[in-house]
Amino acid sequence: QKLTLKNQKLTANYRGEDFNLDADKNKIEQVIINLINNSIKYSETGKEIRICLLDSKENIMFSIEDEGIGISSEHQKRVFERFYRVDKARSRESGGTGLGLAIVKHIILLHKGDISLKSELGVGTKISIVLSKIYRG
Repeated sequence: QKLTLKNQKLTANYRGEDFNLDADKNKIEQVIINLINNSIKYSETGKEIRICLLDSKENIMFSIEDEGIGISSEHQKRVFERFYRVDKARSRESGGTGLGLAIVKHIILLHKGDISLKSELGVGTKISIVLSKIYRG
């Protein structure tokens, strides 16, 4: 519904056949929903959001990339910290608490995964996640 209101396009592509994970399904779903919602929230009307899944033998790689406002390099190292907000005034307007990406990172680390971010102001943000198919918790 949010995509429709902002006339945004969500595309998904994948390579591979086995996307089964030994993971907490609800937690991984929470990660995906949070990342998609952030992309919608911080992308202007008419922009595209791309999801990519890649099956490598031992891992699943997932990325979400948007054409949003981007994050300056000075803030990129801190966006996964609890309560850290890039633009405090904007976050209050949109209801942000500064917990979303911290929770995402925590869930990925609990699953012994890896998360990274690449972003450029005015161009967009790409968040990439790698999870082992076999949870070693």
